[in-house]
Amino acid sequence: MLVISACLLVLSLLYLFYKLIDKRISQSCYILHYECFKPTEDRKVSTEFSGKMIRKCKNLGIEDYQFLLRAIVSSGIGEETYGPKNFFLGHGTNSSLNDSLHEMDEFFSETLDKLFSRSRVSPQDIDILVVNVSVMASVPSLTSRIIKHYKMRDDIKSFNLSGMGCSASLISINIVQNLFKTHRNKLALVLTSESIAPSWYNGNERSMILTNCLFRCGGASVLLTNKRSLQKQSMFKLKCLVRTHLGSSDEAYTCCRQQEDDKGHVGFFLGKTLPRTATRALTENLKNIAPKILPLTALFCFILTANIQKFGAKFLHIRVKRKVILNFKLGVDHFCLHPGGKAVIDGVKQSLGLTEGDMEPSRMTLHRFGNTSASSLWYVLGYMEAKKRLKKGDRVLMIGFGSGFKCNSCMWEVLRDLDDKNVWEDCVDKFPPKSLTNPYLEKYGWINDDPWIPPPEIVQAFASIESGD
Repeated sequence: MLVISACLLVLSLLYLFYKLIDKRISQSCYILHYECFKPTEDRKVSTEFSGKMIRKCKNLGIEDYQFLLRAIVSSGIGEETYGPKNFFLGHGTNSSLNDSLHEMDEFFSETLDKLFSRSRVSPQDIDILVVNVSVMASVPSLTSRIIKHYKMRDDIKSFNLSGMGCSASLISINIVQNLFKTHRNKLALVLTSESIAPSWYNGNERSMILTNCLFRCGGASVLLTNKRSLQKQSMFKLKCLVRTHLGSSDEAYTCCRQQEDDKGHVGFFLGKTLPRTATRALTENLKNIAPKILPLTALFCFILTANIQKFGAKFLHIRVKRKVILNFKLGVDHFCLHPGGKAVIDGVKQSLGLTEGDMEPSRMTLHRFGNTSASSLWYVLGYMEAKKRLKKGDRVLMIGFGSGFKCNSCMWEVLRDLDDKNVWEDCVDKFPPKSLTNPYLEKYGWINDDPWIPPPEIVQAFASIESGD
Protein backbone atom coordinates (compact mmCIF):
# COMPACT_ATOMS: atom_id res chain seq x y z
CA MET A 1 0.00 0.00 0.00
CA LEU A 2 2.84 2.36 0.80
CA VAL A 3 4.42 1.70 -2.59
CA ILE A 4 1.11 2.27 -4.38
CA SER A 5 0.49 5.46 -2.40
CA ALA A 6 3.98 6.74 -3.21
CA CYS A 7 3.48 5.96 -6.91
CA LEU A 8 0.14 7.76 -6.94
CA LEU A 9 1.71 10.78 -5.22
CA VAL A 10 4.56 10.90 -7.75
CA LEU A 11 2.12 10.56 -10.66
CA SER A 12 -0.06 13.31 -9.22
CA LEU A 13 2.92 15.64 -8.85
CA LEU A 14 4.07 14.84 -12.39
CA TYR A 15 0.57 15.53 -13.70
CA LEU A 16 0.38 18.85 -11.88
CA PHE A 17 3.83 19.76 -13.19
CA TYR A 18 2.75 18.82 -16.73
CA LYS A 19 -0.42 20.90 -16.44
CA LEU A 20 1.59 23.88 -15.21
CA ILE A 21 4.07 23.64 -18.09
CA ASP A 22 1.26 23.02 -20.58
CA LYS A 23 -0.61 26.09 -19.32
CA ARG A 24 2.45 28.30 -19.63
CA ILE A 25 3.13 27.09 -23.18
CA SER A 26 -0.52 27.55 -24.20
CA GLN A 27 -0.47 31.12 -22.90
CA SER A 28 2.47 32.07 -25.14
CA CYS A 29 1.99 34.81 -27.75
CA TYR A 30 3.73 34.42 -31.12
CA ILE A 31 3.87 36.60 -34.23
CA LEU A 32 3.33 34.47 -37.32
CA HIS A 33 3.63 37.29 -39.84
CA TYR A 34 3.14 41.04 -40.24
CA GLU A 35 2.62 43.38 -43.19
CA CYS A 36 3.23 47.13 -43.43
CA PHE A 37 1.25 49.33 -45.81
CA LYS A 38 2.89 51.28 -48.60
CA PRO A 39 0.65 53.60 -50.68
CA THR A 40 1.19 54.13 -54.40
CA GLU A 41 4.04 56.28 -55.72
CA ASP A 42 1.69 59.10 -56.79
CA ARG A 43 0.92 59.78 -53.11
CA LYS A 44 4.40 60.91 -52.06
CA VAL A 45 4.50 64.08 -49.97
CA SER A 46 7.55 66.19 -50.69
CA THR A 47 8.43 69.35 -48.78
CA GLU A 48 7.43 71.39 -51.81
CA PHE A 49 4.01 69.69 -51.91
CA SER A 50 3.63 70.39 -48.16
CA GLY A 51 4.32 74.06 -48.86
CA LYS A 52 1.54 74.12 -51.47
CA MET A 53 -0.86 72.49 -48.99
CA ILE A 54 0.01 75.10 -46.35
CA ARG A 55 -0.60 77.94 -48.80
CA LYS A 56 -4.12 76.62 -49.46
CA CYS A 57 -5.08 77.20 -45.83
CA LYS A 58 -6.69 80.65 -45.76
CA ASN A 59 -6.07 81.17 -42.05
CA LEU A 60 -2.28 80.92 -42.32
CA GLY A 61 -0.07 83.89 -43.05
CA ILE A 62 3.41 84.18 -44.51
CA GLU A 63 5.09 83.91 -41.09
CA ASP A 64 3.15 80.71 -40.35
CA TYR A 65 4.29 79.38 -43.72
CA GLN A 66 7.92 80.02 -42.79
CA PHE A 67 7.45 78.46 -39.34
CA LEU A 68 5.98 75.25 -40.77
CA LEU A 69 8.57 74.88 -43.52
CA ARG A 70 11.33 75.30 -40.94
CA ALA A 71 9.68 72.56 -38.84
CA ILE A 72 9.41 70.18 -41.81
CA VAL A 73 12.99 70.72 -42.94
CA SER A 74 14.39 70.07 -39.46
CA SER A 75 12.02 67.20 -38.57
CA GLY A 76 14.08 64.37 -40.05
CA ILE A 77 11.24 63.46 -42.43
CA GLY A 78 12.34 62.79 -46.01
CA GLU A 79 10.83 63.47 -49.41
CA GLU A 80 9.24 60.04 -50.06
CA THR A 81 6.64 59.73 -47.31
CA TYR A 82 2.95 59.30 -48.18
CA GLY A 83 -0.26 61.27 -47.70
CA PRO A 84 -3.96 60.35 -48.02
CA LYS A 85 -5.63 60.45 -51.42
CA ASN A 86 -7.81 63.47 -50.63
CA PHE A 87 -4.67 65.62 -50.26
CA PHE A 88 -3.98 65.04 -53.95
CA LEU A 89 -7.57 65.59 -55.05
CA GLY A 90 -7.56 69.20 -53.89
CA HIS A 91 -9.69 68.91 -50.74
CA GLY A 92 -7.13 67.86 -48.14
CA THR A 93 -8.11 70.73 -45.86
CA ASN A 94 -11.81 69.83 -46.00
CA SER A 95 -12.21 66.06 -45.96
CA SER A 96 -15.35 63.93 -45.92
CA LEU A 97 -16.26 60.68 -44.17
CA ASN A 98 -15.77 58.84 -47.46
CA ASP A 99 -12.17 60.09 -47.61
CA SER A 100 -11.48 58.52 -44.22
CA LEU A 101 -13.22 55.26 -45.08
CA HIS A 102 -11.35 55.01 -48.39
CA GLU A 103 -8.05 55.53 -46.56
CA MET A 104 -8.84 52.72 -44.10
CA ASP A 105 -10.20 50.35 -46.78
CA GLU A 106 -7.06 50.80 -48.86
CA PHE A 107 -4.83 50.08 -45.88
CA PHE A 108 -6.51 46.99 -44.52
CA SER A 109 -7.33 45.34 -47.85
CA GLU A 110 -3.75 45.54 -49.14
CA THR A 111 -2.04 44.42 -45.92
CA LEU A 112 -4.54 41.68 -45.06
CA ASP A 113 -4.60 40.24 -48.60
CA LYS A 114 -0.81 39.87 -48.45
CA LEU A 115 -0.91 38.57 -44.88
CA PHE A 116 -3.45 35.85 -45.64
CA SER A 117 -1.63 34.85 -48.82
CA ARG A 118 1.83 34.57 -47.25
CA SER A 119 0.74 32.88 -44.03
CA ARG A 120 -1.78 30.58 -45.77
CA VAL A 121 -4.33 31.46 -43.12
CA SER A 122 -7.95 31.96 -44.13
CA PRO A 123 -9.98 34.95 -42.86
CA GLN A 124 -12.45 32.38 -41.49
CA ASP A 125 -9.70 30.98 -39.24
CA ILE A 126 -9.35 34.24 -37.29
CA ASP A 127 -10.67 34.05 -33.72
CA ILE A 128 -9.74 37.54 -32.42
CA LEU A 129 -9.67 40.90 -34.24
CA VAL A 130 -8.29 44.10 -32.70
CA VAL A 131 -8.20 47.40 -34.63
CA ASN A 132 -6.72 50.65 -33.32
CA VAL A 133 -7.22 53.96 -35.16
CA SER A 134 -7.15 56.94 -32.80
CA VAL A 135 -9.04 59.74 -34.53
CA MET A 136 -11.70 57.81 -36.44
CA ALA A 137 -14.71 56.16 -34.84
CA SER A 138 -17.08 55.15 -37.65
CA VAL A 139 -20.46 53.42 -37.24
CA PRO A 140 -20.47 50.49 -37.84
CA SER A 141 -16.96 50.13 -36.46
CA LEU A 142 -13.86 49.41 -38.55
CA THR A 143 -13.76 45.88 -37.09
CA SER A 144 -17.29 45.31 -38.45
CA ARG A 145 -16.21 46.69 -41.82
CA ILE A 146 -13.31 44.21 -41.96
CA ILE A 147 -15.46 41.29 -40.78
CA LYS A 148 -18.00 42.08 -43.52
CA HIS A 149 -15.35 42.45 -46.23
CA TYR A 150 -13.69 39.10 -45.47
CA LYS A 151 -16.86 37.24 -44.37
CA MET A 152 -15.32 36.26 -41.04
CA ARG A 153 -17.04 33.95 -38.54
CA ASP A 154 -19.94 35.19 -36.44
CA ASP A 155 -18.27 34.09 -33.18
CA ILE A 156 -15.14 36.20 -33.72
CA LYS A 157 -14.12 38.36 -30.75
CA SER A 158 -13.62 41.93 -32.01
CA PHE A 159 -12.25 45.07 -30.33
CA ASN A 160 -12.19 48.57 -31.83
CA LEU A 161 -9.86 51.05 -30.06
CA SER A 162 -9.82 54.83 -30.54
CA GLY A 163 -8.10 57.76 -28.85
CA MET A 164 -5.05 55.72 -27.77
CA GLY A 165 -2.48 57.70 -29.77
CA CYS A 166 0.88 56.48 -31.01
CA SER A 167 1.23 53.80 -28.32
CA ALA A 168 -1.90 51.90 -29.38
CA SER A 169 -0.05 49.04 -31.10
CA LEU A 170 1.23 47.59 -27.85
CA ILE A 171 -2.14 48.12 -26.17
CA SER A 172 -3.68 45.97 -28.92
CA ILE A 173 -0.96 43.34 -28.47
CA ASN A 174 -1.67 43.36 -24.72
CA ILE A 175 -5.37 42.67 -25.35
CA VAL A 176 -4.45 39.65 -27.48
CA GLN A 177 -1.89 38.49 -24.90
CA ASN A 178 -4.52 38.54 -22.13
CA LEU A 179 -7.10 36.70 -24.26
CA PHE A 180 -4.55 34.02 -25.09
CA LYS A 181 -4.25 33.27 -21.37
CA THR A 182 -7.80 31.92 -21.25
CA HIS A 183 -8.41 30.86 -24.87
CA ARG A 184 -6.24 28.10 -26.33
CA ASN A 185 -5.21 27.43 -29.93
CA LYS A 186 -6.38 30.78 -31.31
CA LEU A 187 -5.40 33.07 -34.17
CA ALA A 188 -5.56 36.83 -33.69
CA LEU A 189 -5.27 39.83 -36.00
CA VAL A 190 -4.07 43.26 -34.86
CA LEU A 191 -4.55 46.14 -37.31
CA THR A 192 -2.87 49.39 -36.36
CA SER A 193 -3.09 52.66 -38.28
CA GLU A 194 -4.14 56.30 -38.15
CA SER A 195 -6.62 58.21 -40.27
CA ILE A 196 -4.73 61.20 -41.68
CA ALA A 197 -7.48 62.26 -44.12
CA PRO A 198 -9.69 64.09 -41.57
CA SER A 199 -6.87 65.35 -39.36
CA TRP A 200 -5.93 68.59 -41.13
CA TYR A 201 -6.09 71.59 -38.80
CA ASN A 202 -7.40 74.74 -40.48
CA GLY A 203 -6.51 77.23 -37.75
CA ASN A 204 -3.30 79.16 -37.06
CA GLU A 205 -2.37 78.25 -33.46
CA ARG A 206 1.38 77.46 -33.48
CA SER A 207 0.96 74.67 -30.93
CA MET A 208 -1.61 72.97 -33.18
CA ILE A 209 -0.49 73.50 -36.78
CA LEU A 210 2.66 71.39 -36.35
CA THR A 211 0.68 68.14 -36.62
CA ASN A 212 -0.27 69.08 -40.20
CA CYS A 213 3.34 68.51 -41.18
CA LEU A 214 4.55 65.69 -38.93
CA PHE A 215 2.17 62.75 -39.61
CA ARG A 216 2.04 60.52 -42.68
CA CYS A 217 -0.05 57.64 -44.04
CA GLY A 218 0.79 54.12 -42.96
CA GLY A 219 -0.48 51.04 -41.19
CA ALA A 220 0.37 47.48 -40.26
CA SER A 221 -1.45 44.15 -39.88
CA VAL A 222 -0.04 41.58 -37.46
CA LEU A 223 -1.04 37.89 -37.24
CA LEU A 224 -0.56 36.34 -33.80
CA THR A 225 -1.21 32.91 -32.32
CA ASN A 226 -0.82 30.78 -29.21
CA LYS A 227 -1.01 27.48 -31.12
CA ARG A 228 1.86 25.25 -30.08
CA SER A 229 1.81 23.57 -33.52
CA LEU A 230 2.68 26.89 -35.19
CA GLN A 231 5.61 27.77 -32.94
CA LYS A 232 8.26 26.68 -35.46
CA GLN A 233 6.65 28.81 -38.19
CA SER A 234 6.53 31.91 -35.99
CA MET A 235 8.84 34.91 -36.23
CA PHE A 236 8.73 36.30 -32.69
CA LYS A 237 7.69 35.30 -29.20
CA LEU A 238 6.42 37.88 -26.72
CA LYS A 239 8.50 37.70 -23.54
CA CYS A 240 6.91 40.52 -21.52
CA LEU A 241 4.89 43.71 -21.93
CA VAL A 242 4.66 46.73 -19.61
CA ARG A 243 2.22 49.64 -19.84
CA THR A 244 2.66 52.98 -18.04
CA HIS A 245 -0.10 55.61 -17.84
CA LEU A 246 0.42 59.07 -16.32
CA GLY A 247 -3.15 60.26 -16.93
CA SER A 248 -3.68 61.15 -13.26
CA SER A 249 -1.24 64.05 -13.71
CA ASP A 250 -2.76 67.25 -15.13
CA GLU A 251 0.46 68.09 -16.94
CA ALA A 252 0.68 64.65 -18.57
CA TYR A 253 -3.01 64.55 -19.47
CA THR A 254 -3.06 67.95 -21.20
CA CYS A 255 0.33 68.01 -22.96
CA CYS A 256 -0.97 66.25 -26.09
CA ARG A 257 -4.68 66.40 -26.83
CA GLN A 258 -7.33 66.99 -29.45
CA GLN A 259 -9.18 70.27 -28.98
CA GLU A 260 -10.83 73.27 -30.62
CA ASP A 261 -9.06 76.60 -30.90
CA ASP A 262 -10.73 79.96 -30.19
CA LYS A 263 -12.31 79.98 -33.67
CA GLY A 264 -13.70 76.46 -33.44
CA HIS A 265 -11.10 74.71 -35.59
CA VAL A 266 -10.38 71.17 -34.36
CA GLY A 267 -6.75 70.08 -34.14
CA PHE A 268 -4.11 68.46 -31.95
CA PHE A 269 -2.41 70.55 -29.29
CA LEU A 270 1.26 69.78 -28.55
CA GLY A 271 2.31 71.51 -25.33
CA LYS A 272 5.77 72.67 -24.28
CA THR A 273 5.74 70.16 -21.43
CA LEU A 274 5.50 67.22 -23.85
CA PRO A 275 9.26 66.38 -23.88
CA ARG A 276 9.43 66.46 -20.07
CA THR A 277 6.32 64.30 -19.76
CA ALA A 278 7.62 61.77 -22.29
CA THR A 279 10.89 61.49 -20.36
CA ARG A 280 9.02 60.90 -17.11
CA ALA A 281 6.77 58.26 -18.70
CA LEU A 282 9.77 56.49 -20.22
CA THR A 283 11.60 56.49 -16.88
CA GLU A 284 8.64 55.00 -15.04
CA ASN A 285 8.15 52.36 -17.73
CA LEU A 286 11.80 51.32 -17.75
CA LYS A 287 11.76 50.92 -13.97
CA ASN A 288 9.09 48.24 -14.39
CA ILE A 289 10.43 46.42 -17.42
CA ALA A 290 14.14 46.44 -16.48
CA PRO A 291 13.86 43.67 -13.85
CA LYS A 292 12.02 41.52 -16.40
CA ILE A 293 14.58 41.77 -19.20
CA LEU A 294 17.99 42.49 -17.64
CA PRO A 295 20.30 40.07 -15.78
CA LEU A 296 20.53 40.45 -12.00
CA THR A 297 24.22 41.38 -12.23
CA ALA A 298 23.39 44.43 -14.37
CA LEU A 299 20.70 45.58 -11.94
CA PHE A 300 22.98 45.04 -8.92
CA CYS A 301 25.87 47.00 -10.48
CA PHE A 302 23.54 49.88 -11.38
CA ILE A 303 22.02 50.09 -7.88
CA LEU A 304 25.43 49.86 -6.21
CA THR A 305 27.00 52.52 -8.47
CA ALA A 306 24.01 54.86 -8.10
CA ASN A 307 24.09 54.62 -4.29
CA ILE A 308 27.85 55.18 -4.17
CA GLN A 309 27.37 58.26 -6.34
CA LYS A 310 24.61 59.57 -4.03
CA PHE A 311 26.76 58.94 -0.95
CA GLY A 312 29.69 60.79 -2.47
CA ALA A 313 27.54 63.76 -3.45
CA LYS A 314 25.82 64.00 -0.04
CA PHE A 315 28.63 63.35 2.41
CA LEU A 316 31.87 63.88 0.47
CA HIS A 317 30.55 66.78 -1.66
CA ILE A 318 31.79 65.13 -4.85
CA ARG A 319 30.18 66.76 -7.87
CA VAL A 320 28.56 64.28 -10.25
CA LYS A 321 29.52 64.99 -13.85
CA ARG A 322 27.16 62.41 -15.31
CA LYS A 323 24.37 60.33 -13.78
CA VAL A 324 24.63 56.55 -13.88
CA ILE A 325 22.62 55.04 -16.76
CA LEU A 326 21.34 51.47 -16.63
CA ASN A 327 22.95 49.54 -19.50
CA PHE A 328 20.00 48.00 -21.35
CA LYS A 329 22.33 46.51 -23.95
CA LEU A 330 23.12 43.77 -21.43
CA GLY A 331 19.63 42.38 -22.03
CA VAL A 332 18.62 43.85 -25.39
CA ASP A 333 20.09 43.25 -28.85
CA HIS A 334 17.92 45.63 -30.88
CA PHE A 335 15.93 48.76 -29.98
CA CYS A 336 12.66 49.26 -31.86
CA LEU A 337 11.75 52.84 -30.88
CA HIS A 338 8.80 54.93 -31.97
CA PRO A 339 9.99 57.43 -34.65
CA GLY A 340 7.74 60.21 -33.39
CA GLY A 341 10.19 62.88 -34.47
CA LYS A 342 13.84 63.83 -34.35
CA ALA A 343 13.50 65.23 -30.81
CA VAL A 344 11.81 62.03 -29.59
CA ILE A 345 14.56 59.83 -31.03
CA ASP A 346 17.32 62.04 -29.60
CA GLY A 347 15.62 62.06 -26.19
CA VAL A 348 15.37 58.27 -25.99
CA LYS A 349 18.95 57.93 -27.18
CA GLN A 350 20.17 60.16 -24.35
CA SER A 351 17.95 58.54 -21.71
CA LEU A 352 19.13 55.02 -22.54
CA GLY A 353 22.73 55.90 -23.38
CA LEU A 354 22.45 54.40 -26.87
CA THR A 355 24.63 54.84 -29.97
CA GLU A 356 23.75 56.14 -33.42
CA GLY A 357 23.82 52.53 -34.61
CA ASP A 358 21.07 51.67 -32.14
CA MET A 359 18.96 54.60 -33.38
CA GLU A 360 19.49 53.93 -37.09
CA PRO A 361 16.29 51.87 -37.66
CA SER A 362 14.13 54.57 -36.07
CA ARG A 363 15.84 57.46 -37.87
CA MET A 364 15.61 55.70 -41.24
CA THR A 365 11.94 54.90 -40.69
CA LEU A 366 11.21 58.54 -39.85
CA HIS A 367 13.09 59.63 -42.97
CA ARG A 368 11.47 57.13 -45.36
CA PHE A 369 7.91 56.75 -44.02
CA GLY A 370 7.54 59.58 -41.50
CA ASN A 371 5.58 59.33 -38.26
CA THR A 372 2.71 56.95 -39.07
CA SER A 373 1.48 57.04 -35.47
CA ALA A 374 0.86 53.65 -33.82
CA SER A 375 2.03 51.63 -36.84
CA SER A 376 5.50 53.23 -36.90
CA LEU A 377 7.03 50.51 -34.71
CA TRP A 378 6.36 47.85 -37.33
CA TYR A 379 8.18 49.83 -40.03
CA VAL A 380 11.16 50.05 -37.67
CA LEU A 381 11.00 46.29 -37.09
CA GLY A 382 10.71 45.78 -40.85
CA TYR A 383 13.90 47.80 -41.41
CA MET A 384 15.83 45.53 -39.05
CA GLU A 385 14.50 42.47 -40.82
CA ALA A 386 15.21 43.85 -44.31
CA LYS A 387 18.78 44.57 -43.21
CA LYS A 388 19.09 40.91 -42.05
CA ARG A 389 19.97 41.98 -38.51
CA LEU A 390 17.41 39.79 -36.71
CA LYS A 391 18.94 36.43 -35.85
CA LYS A 392 17.52 33.51 -33.88
CA GLY A 393 17.67 34.20 -30.15
CA ASP A 394 17.98 38.01 -30.50
CA ARG A 395 15.93 40.18 -28.17
CA VAL A 396 14.07 43.23 -29.49
CA LEU A 397 12.81 45.96 -27.15
CA MET A 398 9.81 47.93 -28.51
CA ILE A 399 8.97 51.31 -26.96
CA GLY A 400 6.00 53.48 -27.93
CA PHE A 401 4.59 56.78 -26.65
CA GLY A 402 1.04 58.09 -26.80
CA SER A 403 -1.32 60.80 -25.63
CA GLY A 404 -2.79 60.39 -22.19
CA PHE A 405 0.20 60.34 -21.47
CA LYS A 406 1.37 56.77 -22.04
CA CYS A 407 4.59 54.85 -22.54
CA ASN A 408 4.30 51.15 -23.43
CA SER A 409 7.10 48.68 -24.02
CA CYS A 410 7.57 44.99 -24.72
CA MET A 411 10.30 42.45 -25.40
CA TRP A 412 10.24 40.10 -28.41
CA GLU A 413 12.48 37.07 -28.88
CA VAL A 414 13.44 36.27 -32.48
CA LEU A 415 12.61 32.61 -33.15
CA ARG A 416 14.45 32.18 -36.48
CA ASP A 417 16.79 34.11 -38.74
CA LEU A 418 14.75 36.74 -40.60
CA ASP A 419 15.62 38.26 -43.98
CA ASP A 420 12.38 39.34 -45.69
CA LYS A 421 12.79 42.77 -47.31
CA ASN A 422 9.05 43.44 -46.85
CA VAL A 423 7.87 47.05 -47.31
CA TRP A 424 11.51 48.20 -47.56
CA GLU A 425 12.25 46.03 -50.58
CA ASP A 426 12.62 48.80 -53.16
CA CYS A 427 14.93 51.02 -51.11
CA VAL A 428 16.61 49.23 -48.19
CA ASP A 429 19.94 48.98 -50.04
CA LYS A 430 20.05 52.80 -50.20
CA PHE A 431 19.84 53.15 -46.42
CA PRO A 432 21.33 54.68 -44.45
CA PRO A 433 22.03 57.51 -46.94
CA LYS A 434 25.17 59.63 -46.67
CA SER A 435 23.11 62.59 -45.48
CA LEU A 436 19.61 63.13 -44.10
CA THR A 437 19.68 66.84 -44.94
CA ASN A 438 16.45 67.97 -46.53
CA PRO A 439 17.12 68.96 -50.19
CA TYR A 440 14.49 71.68 -49.85
CA LEU A 441 16.90 73.58 -47.60
CA GLU A 442 19.48 73.84 -50.39
CA LYS A 443 16.89 75.12 -52.86
CA TYR A 444 14.96 77.36 -50.47
CA GLY A 445 17.48 78.35 -47.81
CA TRP A 446 15.68 81.66 -47.37
CA ILE A 447 13.24 80.03 -44.90
CA ASN A 448 15.99 80.26 -42.26
CA ASP A 449 16.82 83.92 -42.90
CA ASP A 450 16.36 86.20 -39.91
CA PRO A 451 14.86 88.70 -40.48
CA TRP A 452 12.93 86.84 -43.13
CA ILE A 453 12.23 88.48 -46.46
CA PRO A 454 9.77 86.25 -48.38
CA PRO A 455 10.42 85.80 -52.12
CA PRO A 456 8.07 87.70 -54.48
CA GLU A 457 6.31 84.52 -55.65
CA ILE A 458 5.38 83.62 -52.06
CA VAL A 459 4.08 87.13 -51.36
CA GLN A 460 2.03 86.96 -54.56
CA ALA A 461 0.62 83.51 -53.64
CA PHE A 462 -0.62 84.68 -50.25
CA ALA A 463 -2.01 87.88 -51.76
CA SER A 464 -4.03 85.75 -54.18
CA ILE A 465 -5.43 83.69 -51.28
CA GLU A 466 -6.47 86.82 -49.37
CA SER A 467 -8.17 88.26 -52.43
CA GLY A 468 -9.99 84.97 -53.09
CA ASP A 469 -8.38 84.34 -56.50
